[in-house]
Amino acid sequence: MNKINLGLIFMFLALSGFRSDKPAYIVYDKEGNEASYSEIIDKAIEADIVFFGELHNDPIAHWLELEISRDLYEKGEKELIMGAEMFERDDQLIIDEYLDGMYSSSKFEKEVKLWKNYGTDYKPLMEFARENDLPFIATNIPRRYASMVSRSGFEVLDSISNEAKKYIAPLPPLYDENLKGYKDMLTMGGGKMHGNKNLPKAQAIKDATMAYSILEHWNTGQLFIHFNGSYHSRNFEGIIWYLLEANPDLDIVSIETVRQDDTTKLKEANTGIASFVISIPEDMTSTYISN
Repeated sequence: MNKINLGLIFMFLALSGFRSDKPAYIVYDKEGNEASYSEIIDKAIEADIVFFGELHNDPIAHWLELEISRDLYEKGEKELIMGAEMFERDDQLIIDEYLDGMYSSSKFEKEVKLWKNYGTDYKPLMEFARENDLPFIATNIPRRYASMVSRSGFEVLDSISNEAKKYIAPLPPLYDENLKGYKDMLTMGGGKMHGNKNLPKAQAIKDATMAYSILEHWNTGQLFIHFNGSYHSRNFEGIIWYLLEANPDLDIVSIETVRQDDTTKLKEANTGIASFVISIPEDMTSTYISN
């Protein structure tokens, strides 16, 4: 093949957007500019609280959660605390006993309420905490109480016992129904309101409780990394809104994961939703198939 033909081929590949590499993810900053993993670590190590807003069944998100935790721990600049939406506050005693080596993982996994993808996606985080003697905080409200709010609103929580209220943020919770995330839960195409108007309140009591749990266990000079579904921290709302209402001086870094057909440019809709946005190919494999 002569030099002219080779040149034409390379020109065609360049014009058609061909990439010689196939990255599993690309990092963008808040403004939508391409960034790097090392920039995430540099910003995160200086923060008080780091949020990783995951796509629950995305393997890249789960791998990065573990890698970021490892790197923040290995830097050793701050005492690291781990916590997650996927564990409920009434299981904290069981988690603490497991981290203290009181029984085997098989016993632990029978006793605590676990998500179906615990073994592949969250067990590595829990084991990392155990191996390195790190706290792991169950931040979420017990789901039975969130379900009660979804059916009957915040007021139903007045009827539960004082013992039960220990697992929930102080009542009544702050609530801003105009936050985008909560409004979006009630709108459908065309912008009409529909569905259960208590649904965003159930989301809010989860967010409020997770924020309360974080502040219960975080002290100045420590670094708390929290894992949650992207909806709970997207657009600096959800848990982050509650944290900043309680303490506006907190230094918070948020990471969001999104899937895009084309990862080489961040979609406008995904720009500004977090301190860093990790764009993952739409056809990336899943750790489980959601129903």
